[in-house]
Amino acid sequence: MINNDILRRIRFVFDYSNAKMINIFSQAKVDMSSEQIIALLKKEEEEGYQACNDTLMCQFLDGLIIQNRGLKPGAEVPVPLKQLTNNLIFKKLRVALEMREEDIIAALALADFSMTKSELGALFRNPDHKNYKPCGDQVLRNFVKGLSIKHRGK
Repeated sequence: MINNDILRRIRFVFDYSNAKMINIFSQAKVDMSSEQIIALLKKEEEEGYQACNDTLMCQFLDGLIIQNRGLKPGAEVPVPLKQLTNNLIFKKLRVALEMREEDIIAALALADFSMTKSELGALFRNPDHKNYKPCGDQVLRNFVKGLSIKHRGK
């Protein structure tokens, strides 16, 4: 999925204001202005659109984790990854939202998408593991759609 789409969808699901988005980025030590947030949330065809690169997306997700769960005592803000996969985005969302396997499967079911615990577990494995499976756009899109239905209704 395109990082900008994920940002837009997460903002919609939780009804975040520009100020809240700025606050989330600031948790990961990123200074953002309201204008920058607006540019990231625009669609590709709109004037002033700014692409959200993997590093910026990682910082947003890390900020969301820190916002919702806090940092472990003595821990530093993590260094952002330069390359994100759907698996890493899904994993960071799971951590930020403190969701267990059952919660994720229930959210996917709300979007009429079924997945078993073992299929889900394969998405969160280390890429070097023999049972690792790459997360497709459809899974991530349905997860966010399920979150939307759960938090905002149909």
